[in-house]
Amino acid sequence: MTDIETEIIYKRVSTDKELDQILDLQHSNLKHSLTEDLKQKEGFVSVEHTFEVLKKMNSACPHFIAKQNDRVIGYALCMLNTYREDVPVLQSMFNHIDEVLASKNMDDLQYLIMGQICIDKAHRGKGLFRKLYRNYRSALQKNYDALITEVNARNKRSLEAHLSVGFEVLDSHVDHNENWELIIWRWQ
Repeated sequence: MTDIETEIIYKRVSTDKELDQILDLQHSNLKHSLTEDLKQKEGFVSVEHTFEVLKKMNSACPHFIAKQNDRVIGYALCMLNTYREDVPVLQSMFNHIDEVLASKNMDDLQYLIMGQICIDKAHRGKGLFRKLYRNYRSALQKNYDALITEVNARNKRSLEAHLSVGFEVLDSHVDHNENWELIIWRWQ
């Protein structure tokens, strides 16, 4: 799908070059790379992926990207439950999801993890976040009941953006001395 006014292309990742560009965008938005002011104003990403893990995740469920002039300007990563051991920092999140779903009698929920979403700073506020999520849901809702992710409670911009597309808070908790919001977007 193409957005004619701005020549932005929305697609699934199909090349190693696109994976490399995702990592470049990720690195420039990592929490530890930004000042406190930028984190508050622009938001941040918390998890750093390796190329190998990103490619492995993409092989099972291709990631969604927005491109302009052959450059990735936004991405939304697909993460299947089977990759819970591949990103050590996320293992506690997966365990917490298991506990919360069990406590709410939702053990049989067929869900996908939003591995991470990020929009290039120059393109924020232009609807890319919403369009990436719209494409994500359209492509995957026939196979999954919901999309689940975790947002650092200090990342107000991200939390507000997620709630605006339809996510709801499933649980609030503390992990690694940080407050987190476990959120779900029910598709069924």
